[in-house]
Amino acid sequence: MNLADWNEAAARLTAPGAPFAWSVREVGGTPMRVFDNAPDSLRDLFAGTAAQGGADYLVFGDERMSYAEAHRQTRALASWLAAHCGVKQGDRVAISMRNYPEWVIAYWATVSIGAVVVGMNAWWTAAEMAYGLQDSAPAALVADHERWKRLASLDDRPEIPVAVTRCDEDLPKDAVAWSDTVADPDPPRLPDAAIGPDDDLCVFYTSGTTGAPKGAVMTHRGAIHNVMNMGFYSATLGLLDQQAPMPQGEGGQPAGLVCVPLFHVTGCNCYLHTTTFAGGKLVLMYRWDATEALRLIDAERPSTLAAVPAMSREIVLHPDFDRYDTSSLGSLGGGGSPLHPDLVDKIARKIPSGSPGTGYGLTETSGVVAMNIGAIYRGRPTTVGQPLPTVEAKVVDDRGAELPSGQPGELLVRSPIVIRGYLNKPEATAEAIVDGWLRTGDVAVIDEEGFIAIVDRAKDLVIRGGENIACAEVENAVYEHDAVAEAIVFAVPDERLGEVPGAAVVLRPGAELNADGLRTHLGGRLAPYKIPAHVWFRRSPLPRNASGKYLKRQVRDELLAP
Repeated sequence: MNLADWNEAAARLTAPGAPFAWSVREVGGTPMRVFDNAPDSLRDLFAGTAAQGGADYLVFGDERMSYAEAHRQTRALASWLAAHCGVKQGDRVAISMRNYPEWVIAYWATVSIGAVVVGMNAWWTAAEMAYGLQDSAPAALVADHERWKRLASLDDRPEIPVAVTRCDEDLPKDAVAWSDTVADPDPPRLPDAAIGPDDDLCVFYTSGTTGAPKGAVMTHRGAIHNVMNMGFYSATLGLLDQQAPMPQGEGGQPAGLVCVPLFHVTGCNCYLHTTTFAGGKLVLMYRWDATEALRLIDAERPSTLAAVPAMSREIVLHPDFDRYDTSSLGSLGGGGSPLHPDLVDKIARKIPSGSPGTGYGLTETSGVVAMNIGAIYRGRPTTVGQPLPTVEAKVVDDRGAELPSGQPGELLVRSPIVIRGYLNKPEATAEAIVDGWLRTGDVAVIDEEGFIAIVDRAKDLVIRGGENIACAEVENAVYEHDAVAEAIVFAVPDERLGEVPGAAVVLRPGAELNADGLRTHLGGRLAPYKIPAHVWFRRSPLPRNASGKYLKRQVRDELLAP
């Protein structure tokens, strides 16, 4: 497949009258590309999945839930939220738990009555939970026992109704057992709700790796356009007889293994939404474990994984990889952080039935801005693909002037998928979104064919004596050494040069490598000034946040502590 074939297929799918045709309309006062056939709300899309009946929907350990049972519990919980908590359209409902099936039910129940989901980070401390609840002011909270105990330890916790799941202990009078909220065997139909496309859908908090978390407010239009953008990409691959991101699995039902948290856009918007609306099966993991992931791939036959690149790397490098049947996989890669070029080749070699793939997006874009899968990706492994149909992208300099193709600068995107803004933070919203353009904070290059290459985070450059060094470029070269399992590169203060690059490295089991050997390896790949002046080898894995991204600042601060 060549790019001309791809462009021709894409043009057919977006032509007037085609399934993914779009027109320019005003959204929030800004002209944007909007799909002509987009439904108004996620409630409408979820309601259509009731036709799946007894087909598997949610799998968690030994538990299996059908679509029919999921819709019954959704109606029961929606009724409880309205009758016992007074939740009405536009109110917020917080969800704080691991990737249990109850997370999914709470999500659809909230969305279906026109209320707004607040996806709380399950890794938050009690104080951080209190911050999120104070900032979002929900009318109710649905939590698992672990999170409930964390919050209950606070003397000044918010006084709101709480439904608690996965709990064997007696609950205080201000909390209700989950089983009681969904006990009705024949709950009433969902109340009418005139949900508009620009109504709030959910609030997801940014990872907070560079400051206090900000609540990103997404709309129904944004989430639906993310689903349709991803559907467009899958349909284009299908026209070209390429492996689609979510092909039909055994029995004709697609399936996805969710390895990342549901309280982030990758797990929720890109996998919960797309798999659900395709009538697929979602396999949920309690926590990430590469061995367990391989077992689930073998047993449940997912065609794709909701994962970050570090997880895909652990799968293909697993010492017992060949003991498991991974032939169901149609795509493997990840989003949330760069897919290092060496991993593209490793995936292609280890999983011949599947295609390596990547995507680029942010919390602030409700999902993906660009995707790159299969043959085109193998030919352009350093790019994240072209912007999806309803996404406009450009690169600008420090003054905001658009730069020509091939010139690096900050990436800006304009699309219905961009968030409405940050909750309770008008100044931050005004700074991030200017005339409808979202400032991503990422340094990128867009080539003449429109392919985007993410060079680095705008604030993640090493400035060595006036020379800018992209950490991602150095990390890519480090990963080309077969002994390396994990690596991050960051700035180390230097009295003479201001900053020099440093690297923290974790080796594969049984591998040997020292700093001199690594520098020799890099000598043929990087200019001398880009080679790390400091190298630390760690025995334990590099720490990550809840979305799977490396906590680069934490590692740097630990290593540079006096």
